[in-house]
Amino acid sequence: MAFNLKEFLSDCETLGTLRLIVTSSAGVLEVRSAIQKLFYAELPKGKYANMHADLFEFHLNMDAIKRVKFETGESKRGNFTTYAIRFLDEKDEPALSAFLQWGKPGEYEEGKVEIWHQLQDKYGEVWEPVPVEAV
Repeated sequence: MAFNLKEFLSDCETLGTLRLIVTSSAGVLEVRSAIQKLFYAELPKGKYANMHADLFEFHLNMDAIKRVKFETGESKRGNFTTYAIRFLDEKDEPALSAFLQWGKPGEYEEGKVEIWHQLQDKYGEVWEPVPVEAV
């Protein structure tokens, strides 16, 4: 079955608090938030998923995301597993990373690791979203 990013982002609402990370050649921006209350807009540059929160705004050009990848890793600080979702661009580089957010190192919100695994099972470890037809 083929899925689009609008469906996937809706499913990501169940993950609770995430650490959303965007990296450029000159900086890194990280914010902790759940993905929620998304709204969509079609602009000349592409179809966007948008979210307005108290301290930030989020805009993701869904047309620019070519693959989505689930990754586990080792924390840089501490000895625990991290759970990430990478939204990859046409160069196969992360345009956005979404990590499950922990409280104390390695302590995730109850049930969220299981939900991450359920999403990985549903979509696959690496998958290519089909285009969003209309927003």
